[in-house]
Amino acid sequence: MIFHEIYSVYYQTVAKILEVALDHPLKKDEICKIIEKYAFSESVLSIEPALREQKWQLIRSDGTTVLKNHPSMPLTTIQKRWLKSICQDPRIHLFQDDLKEIDFPEIEPLFTLDDFYIFDQYQDGDDYTDKVYIRNFRMILDAIKNQYPLEITTYNHKGQKVSMKILPKYLEYSEKDDKFRVAGFGSRLGGTVNLGRIISCERAEISENAELIHRIPPRKRRVIFELKDERNALERALLHFAHFPKKAERIERNQYQITIDYDKDDETAIKQFATFFP
Repeated sequence: MIFHEIYSVYYQTVAKILEVALDHPLKKDEICKIIEKYAFSESVLSIEPALREQKWQLIRSDGTTVLKNHPSMPLTTIQKRWLKSICQDPRIHLFQDDLKEIDFPEIEPLFTLDDFYIFDQYQDGDDYTDKVYIRNFRMILDAIKNQYPLEITTYNHKGQKVSMKILPKYLEYSEKDDKFRVAGFGSRLGGTVNLGRIISCERAEISENAELIHRIPPRKRRVIFELKDERNALERALLHFAHFPKKAERIERNQYQITIDYDKDDETAIKQFATFFP
């Protein structure tokens, strides 16, 4: 276990309660509000009585706390080693600018990138340290969280600039391609866009017909084919489509029916299958 149970929601919530109790005596409804904000909806049934009845001897009957200082939760050595390892991943720059607080120069990482060997990954992955890429990624992430449309200028497969307006729904990462892409609704040019192709990404103006952006479904496709499992063909096929939703059903000895769900933009990978398995 890398992160100890004291870092769970219950401990974090009680720490918040104690911090407020150091400032002023707490009433029951105030304790409940803190629990509802930082823990689960049913946590009020266990945390509040435990504090009020002093099963956990942290809050007195008058709402004050027995503590004199704010509660702190210092990281253990193994937690620091794990965080230092995560900071070596170049994708960390997409979420965090200043890494000094989790640098821990005196600590050795728990693992390094050299400890992993990905044998089927393409070598032209996205540049996660590029400033424009980072800005676009964070803009898209904020649009997903706050649900507003984006005006995106990107390159199409012919290298031409095109603009589109989409309402982003989620970001997805392909370990095989080492690329991020955004999936959303609204554009008739396609439901997914590779972040590495995006030139600019700005918040779009919401028009009177903004609700229409929800009505255009993503360009989903499905292919169903039969496969004879010779020369390890089944394993090779499932590995080739590892990042797609799929189902394999055995219909007779060494004969399988494969169902693959994919986006319109992934048709190239689907067509490559015919090359690998003539």
